[in-house]
Amino acid sequence: MTALKRTASVSIAALLSTTMVFTATGVSYGQSVDLSQWSPEYVKSIAGTATYDTAKDCGAVVPNDYTGKVSYWYTGPFEADPQIAHDQDKAFWEAFKVAYPNITADVQSIPYNDLLDKFRTSLLGNAAPMVVRLQILGGVEFAAKGYLEPLKPEDVGYSSADFWPGALKSVTWEGTGYGIPTNNETMGFIWNAKIFADAGLDPEKPPATWDDVVAYSKQIHDKLGIAGYGLVAKQNAGNTPFRFMPTIWAYGGGAFDEAGENPTYGASELNSEGTKKALQAAYDMYVRDKSVPTSALTNTQGENQAPFIAGQLAMMIAHPAEYARMTDLASKATGADKATADAVVENMRYGLIPAGPARRAVVFGGSNIHVIKSDYVEGGMDEQAVKALICMWTSPEWSTKLSWVGSNPGHLGGFKTQWMKERLDTIKFLDVTTSMLPSGIPFPVLPYAPEIMNIIVPDMMQNALTGAMTVEEAANDAAAKVEELKASQ
Repeated sequence: MTALKRTASVSIAALLSTTMVFTATGVSYGQSVDLSQWSPEYVKSIAGTATYDTAKDCGAVVPNDYTGKVSYWYTGPFEADPQIAHDQDKAFWEAFKVAYPNITADVQSIPYNDLLDKFRTSLLGNAAPMVVRLQILGGVEFAAKGYLEPLKPEDVGYSSADFWPGALKSVTWEGTGYGIPTNNETMGFIWNAKIFADAGLDPEKPPATWDDVVAYSKQIHDKLGIAGYGLVAKQNAGNTPFRFMPTIWAYGGGAFDEAGENPTYGASELNSEGTKKALQAAYDMYVRDKSVPTSALTNTQGENQAPFIAGQLAMMIAHPAEYARMTDLASKATGADKATADAVVENMRYGLIPAGPARRAVVFGGSNIHVIKSDYVEGGMDEQAVKALICMWTSPEWSTKLSWVGSNPGHLGGFKTQWMKERLDTIKFLDVTTSMLPSGIPFPVLPYAPEIMNIIVPDMMQNALTGAMTVEEAANDAAAKVEELKASQ
């Protein structure tokens, strides 16, 4: 199969413009999304200011009376997800059937932890679906191995300027795009205002820098005898790099040069001065000050929830959904614990993740949608049906609705919809984590990035925090392991 037909490319630099227009199929509407103004106030100000007719817009890409079929694998809502996630998922498939009544959709919702392995197996047996949505780290592995078709927003009627630069970097392999972002995730910094006040800190002001985090954590521990910052350092756990890499990037380090404008992924920067400073900050909190949980070496973010709701932990990094989780925990508490939990929820605050001397940073997460080469697809490829599905899924409307609970729309136009306004009105602190998007940095877009992030980075932390190595030795050891891994590819 040849690559999907593309319209004229739009420069990523156009993202900095205040007006971006959708013209690939003759439909035109201004977005006026100005990333230079991005803030909680700006996000609120643009929400609800634009309307879209998704079926009509996508009908200009693929006629609405087209007859065909499409197969699709993704991780949809499961039992533990809130009802609204199930409702929106159901609504999408109903809307797709109305927009394209003659396209048959063969859809499989596969659990998050099973999807990659099942997809790998299907490719080996030439039994893959036409379309798959993968977590942000997943796609590059398959692009590098030649399983995916080139795919850009222009192929389905949108502009590259309609999507975050960081998100587009995550689907780019050797200069070619192999997917379209469906949703973008960033986290925020959470603190307990009462603990801050009791420790002599401004209760309404989060730490501005990571140096402040170290100082605040020590002050809280020294004065109150509780943990200041919820350090996460478990080995082989995704929570660890999601919460430590922002510190590394803030101090000017990295796994490679992924924080740069045009990464080359040359020599590893895990032994850079910036990385060592970030590692030293973790060491100071864990070893020198003992101001973080002693269980940090085996903790994921899940283990931070209980001490936080009990008022025994002051600060942590988490998603906007963390507030809902704390509210749920408080509702289940009883007796004296109930009063404590309710007070924690009342005093819960969200702010921007602290900055460092180099930048403010957060991991740019989320998912991307991909098209599989026809040779590996069971039953072959229906290009038009594929384009119809992807156009609707990545539209301003559905990239917003399908990201309802804890993420952000992949399409920038989604921030202007009435549904974004509804989300901001009903999901507390969503505006704060959304405002972190311009600071988002994707993990290195390399097939072996998961091993670096989930194994080498946590091992580096463990080596330093346990005293098995000095900070410098641990950083140098990690960089050497990355170079070995790179050489083995």
